[in-house]
Amino acid sequence: MIIVMSPQASQADLDTVVAKIRDAGLTEHISRGSERTIVGAIGDERTLSEQAFEQLAGVERAIHIVKPYKLVAREGHPAGSVIDIRGIKLGGKQVQVIAGPCSVETQEQMDLAAAGVAAAGCRMMRGGAFKPRTSPYAFQGLGVQGLEFFQKAARQHDMPIVTELMDVRMLNTFLEHDVDVIQIGARNMQNFDLLKEVGRVNKPVILKRGLSATISEWLMAAEYIAAGGNNNIILCERGIRTFETAYRNVLDVTAIPVLKKETHLPVLVDPSHAGGKAWMVPALARAAVAAGADGLLVEMHPNPCEAWCDADQALTPQELIDLMGSLRLIAQAVGREL
Repeated sequence: MIIVMSPQASQADLDTVVAKIRDAGLTEHISRGSERTIVGAIGDERTLSEQAFEQLAGVERAIHIVKPYKLVAREGHPAGSVIDIRGIKLGGKQVQVIAGPCSVETQEQMDLAAAGVAAAGCRMMRGGAFKPRTSPYAFQGLGVQGLEFFQKAARQHDMPIVTELMDVRMLNTFLEHDVDVIQIGARNMQNFDLLKEVGRVNKPVILKRGLSATISEWLMAAEYIAAGGNNNIILCERGIRTFETAYRNVLDVTAIPVLKKETHLPVLVDPSHAGGKAWMVPALARAAVAAGADGLLVEMHPNPCEAWCDADQALTPQELIDLMGSLRLIAQAVGREL
């Protein structure tokens, strides 16, 4: 059940609602918006009635959420969420493009990449210090040294960084290095211990869709993070595995409007991992923005031919600039800003 407090509700009104939830043997989840506070009753809410809460002072309405994902469902949160990342808004009217190399390699490479990302007009940077690879013999990332290279390069242009957390034991290291956005990769979408831990920190989390995950499974994974108290969740469609072999993954553009209907969370698209080839990225990126995506994760390398990881799908700095120009026109056409 979701209890929506009125804008005029006092702290005492909120305390009364929380006490009633606890008396029923459930736990509360409080989400404070700019105008309203929403309280979720977590547990077997069948014993609760809407009327019992709606007669309390400060309660605007109570709603039974029938979907298994309750905190991330749009049903109890009609307005789309906007995530604040060091003053940069993700969601709402603005479309954000987060660009950078697949992996952190050297300080020089990251400095050049950061300059290219900023020159293209992107406001956030991506890069992998820890890399999950199919082969145990492939480059696995520079680890902590990679985080240091990444932060030094991005801070020169005042850009927040996005990087992937693979192991719950590294979470404190990410916090110590002030990672702005924690990415949970496709292979870890259902790593529930990892999801629980990032649910306990106050950091934005990008949750990528698993290679074969249904939308319901994906939203239930997001629910794990929300249930831990972290509402700063961003979903990322990165392509799903099918029988097709002509490209790396099938970009599920259909997922974008479905997610917009089902959840209030912002939606990103990663066209680089979907297509697997640089020449496919612009078309997929444009399709994603036209379909309503709130942003993109795009791979760009200063010299793709020398990339240590995923060289085939990385754009050059000039290709990123060209892509941004075309995306601005599409964003305007659908009533958004880039």
